[in-house]
Amino acid sequence: MVNLRTYVYIDSLQPQLAEYMASVSQGFPPKPGDSCLWVEVSPGMAIHRVTDLALKATRVNLTQQVVERAFGSMVINHRDQSDVREAGKAILSSMNADEDDRQDCRVAWSEIIRGMTSDHTVVINRQDRRGSMILPGDSMFILEVEPAGFIVYAANQAEKAASITLVDVKAVGAYGRLTLAGREADIEEAAAAAMRAVESPSWT
Repeated sequence: MVNLRTYVYIDSLQPQLAEYMASVSQGFPPKPGDSCLWVEVSPGMAIHRVTDLALKATRVNLTQQVVERAFGSMVINHRDQSDVREAGKAILSSMNADEDDRQDCRVAWSEIIRGMTSDHTVVINRQDRRGSMILPGDSMFILEVEPAGFIVYAANQAEKAASITLVDVKAVGAYGRLTLAGREADIEEAAAAAMRAVESPSWT
């Protein structure tokens, strides 16, 4: 039996998130404004079947696929939202499921740290990240959720809401993690948008 852990649809990728995804993409990198769908299933090997269905059903491009022991995830993208939505319908139909069968998103941690010190920012910037740097004096918002894939929706909504810097997005594994930086007021606004996104996802 294949279980649906994550089903996240994004109508229009924001510039920083699109470029971040392109930097880690194993396949066809998305562009700002593209529509994308992030699907995670268990067991992990079942993601090959899901990917095959999506690619054969529409004109979507495969952005990324990760196969772990417990979970498997894949991301597809296309400029035309209808293609991405149609691929999603094909996936759900093959599983006799709908979007509401996905696992609920649980927030494991969220916090705003204000006025970052230079020692702290240097260590963060030296860690494995593909986004932009955080600067001394910036405020930082960190978010950890389960399942991991919901974090991309949180990142996209946060970028829509405020002028922030996308520092890091980790969306595979047991937990998803997001790090944003910027002026305190912008970070507060972005954090609120990210929390709304994971607590009440709405993309239908």
